[in-house]
Amino acid sequence: MSSREADRTSSAQQTLDVLHDISQLLNTQLDRETLATCVSMIESGVNPEALATVIKELRRENASYSTARSPE
Repeated sequence: MSSREADRTSSAQQTLDVLHDISQLLNTQLDRETLATCVSMIESGVNPEALATVIKELRRENASYSTARSPE
């Protein structure tokens, strides 16, 4: 790996670390892998607000599904 590539990798890791710290402070409940996937999608042109909306909807659906499946 060249020095330039190593610097880019290190910079990307530092950026993801900072984003994860911010994510934790905001209590987004996104793990590093999910956060990295979201960042990658946004860098590829996905609308961040639309992505946030999808994540919220998936969480609502999961909560609804979990509630429906829990024994009473």
